[in-house]
Amino acid sequence: MATFLVLTLLTLWSFSSPVQAEIFTSIGQMTDLIFAERELVQSLKEYIEAEELKLEAVKSWADKLDLLTRASTSDPEGFLAHPVNAYKLMKRLNTEWSELESLVLQDPSDGFISNMSVHRQYFPDEEDEKGAAKALLRLQDTYKLDSESFSKGKLPGQRQHSGVRYNAELTVDDCFDMGKLAYNENDYYHSVLWMQQALRQMDSGEDAKTLKADILDYLSYSVYQMGDLPRAIELTRRLVAIDPSHQRAGTNLRYFERLLSKELRDLGRSQQEPADERPIQLDTYERPKDYLPEREVYEALCRGEGVKMTPKRLSRLFCRYQDGNRNPRLLLKPMKEEDEWDSPHIVRFLEALSDEEIEKIKELAKPNLARATVRDPNTGVLTVAHYRVSKSAWLEGEDDPVIARVNQRIEDVTGLSVNTAELLQVANYGVGGQYEPHYDFSRRPFDSNLKVDGNRLATYLNYMSDVEAGGATVFPDFGAAIWPRKGTAVFWYNLFKSGEGDYRTRHAACPVLVGSKWVSNKWIHERGQEFRRPCGLTEVD
Repeated sequence: MATFLVLTLLTLWSFSSPVQAEIFTSIGQMTDLIFAERELVQSLKEYIEAEELKLEAVKSWADKLDLLTRASTSDPEGFLAHPVNAYKLMKRLNTEWSELESLVLQDPSDGFISNMSVHRQYFPDEEDEKGAAKALLRLQDTYKLDSESFSKGKLPGQRQHSGVRYNAELTVDDCFDMGKLAYNENDYYHSVLWMQQALRQMDSGEDAKTLKADILDYLSYSVYQMGDLPRAIELTRRLVAIDPSHQRAGTNLRYFERLLSKELRDLGRSQQEPADERPIQLDTYERPKDYLPEREVYEALCRGEGVKMTPKRLSRLFCRYQDGNRNPRLLLKPMKEEDEWDSPHIVRFLEALSDEEIEKIKELAKPNLARATVRDPNTGVLTVAHYRVSKSAWLEGEDDPVIARVNQRIEDVTGLSVNTAELLQVANYGVGGQYEPHYDFSRRPFDSNLKVDGNRLATYLNYMSDVEAGGATVFPDFGAAIWPRKGTAVFWYNLFKSGEGDYRTRHAACPVLVGSKWVSNKWIHERGQEFRRPCGLTEVD
């Protein structure tokens, strides 16, 4: 509109300039200018109206985000503890701020654009938005959350932060985007769940930019891919009723009807018309199996289900003061130790880290946090993997006296040398952060990393935050679930005394449902432990 105004002015100038000195001598020519001015005033009003509409849109955005950022910046970790908030932050910065930028660019504002350019380099990209969406799907599966409750922000274990209840609802457009992401990944199970939810919210009267025809288009084909032909026909008919000219819908409908007729003929039955107004139902399809054999057991433990703690086993668990075999540093203040599991033996140390130490470790780690990696079992090369979603950093004793003190404490309470141990690894799990079932010890005898310091004998894991919901450390083989408690640490051996790997110690870090999980761990190797943990004569010694 601004361009049109400029062009109109230029046109008027080109019309009047050649005879400027003679205009007043001709009323006829002056009347032409009157009409030209009226057109100019009309175009100016249209320009002002467009600018006002644009300004109202920008003002509405600013007001909404002002309230949101006031709440989020008052307690950033608390705000991002809700996974929906984390996902919507990714989506907002990657997609919606770009739309706002395009709106403002219609009439460039140097101050805004320059500020936008400075911050854009730090914005999440499309992969971040997709990753956050996939995290929500992962949480939905692990904790058996129905789409409707999830969409309304209702999560188990959620509590208010600083007396504030965060608005964490998913709109029709959000649900559609979730379903579309799943669809593009050929994940038709989740596509159905979220397209159905988008349709339910739209049918309940919620406003949206998304067209109902688009939802039905994706949903009908996803339902077909899940093997429900009658439902696919029903949804496609609804789509055709809304948009009769929809070419793909018509083609799909004829194809679906032919397939259903063939199936019914093969079964010796006549075709029945699917009910056009059958109510939409959620979770009507089974979740497909995947690559993880213990998926159901692992996820049940994450929910606190199936924990095999029996009265007999519980009777074998004790608590004690640990002085590290009269270690001078523990004589005056021994470590409080609790048994978490009997066999394999897992213990928890209380007051293993102070709040001041935790904050210092996080401060040192934050600038160096990077996507955590795993070693490829075929090549031995470190790489990122979808089954480990967190960021980590490695800290040396020389980095700060606090790290040296923590390393010494680990040696004192375990009785093992940390001279050959790996650096202290600090990890932060954000939205849906997890590490699926894995072994800490290496099962590759040709691993070059084992030649110098041996295999990972033991794991010492510090919990540096409480987690509102989710985030447990679980052991699917024997049905244990260890829940994070800030300032405590858990310890277990990965190898038998014979040096053979204890395959029962396969464990996982469950997805964080609500909260932000910080841990730091020390992997202690075999070398240097010859006289601290002597070898046994049998595998189980």
